[in-house]
Amino acid sequence: MIVIMWQGLSIFDQDTIQQFDPGDTIFRVGSAVKQVFLVCSGRTVLVRPMLSGEPAVLQRASSGHIIAEASVYAQRYHCDCVALESTQLAHMSRNSFLEALRSDTHLAEAWASYLAHGVQQARMHSEIRSLRTVAQRLDAWITEYGELPEKGQWQGLAYELSVSREALYRELARRRSE
Repeated sequence: MIVIMWQGLSIFDQDTIQQFDPGDTIFRVGSAVKQVFLVCSGRTVLVRPMLSGEPAVLQRASSGHIIAEASVYAQRYHCDCVALESTQLAHMSRNSFLEALRSDTHLAEAWASYLAHGVQQARMHSEIRSLRTVAQRLDAWITEYGELPEKGQWQGLAYELSVSREALYRELARRRSE
């Protein structure tokens, strides 16, 4: 058995890796939480449809991230998970993961640290969304995350900033002309 490292710990079995194509749904809102997923390569996004019909981006996960970590303690998913690009995910059963947490203090500490970092990221996203202008939100996002995503991902960035695509595109055009 070959294992995959997460947070410096061997936990996921390489034999569980699954391939997902761009646009593939990994799980849907309301489905039972049976697996814990680790992104080995590629990127996924968690989205929840809002009353307006627009999706709210809850998480972007890339290599080394566990998807929908709070769902480990839930019975059902509260969002959809979609592959943004060609993505490989390792998985293990939710029950096995919880048992591993109970029996391995190093894993439990790594998990607590990972969850705390997730809370910090959620607070940062909330702070960015509270800014008044698109320019302020974009500046804060770039300060926190670095470069803009590729052009094909700008719509996702607009959702993440809670602005319309058109408003983001206008701001990006304004910056290019300066």
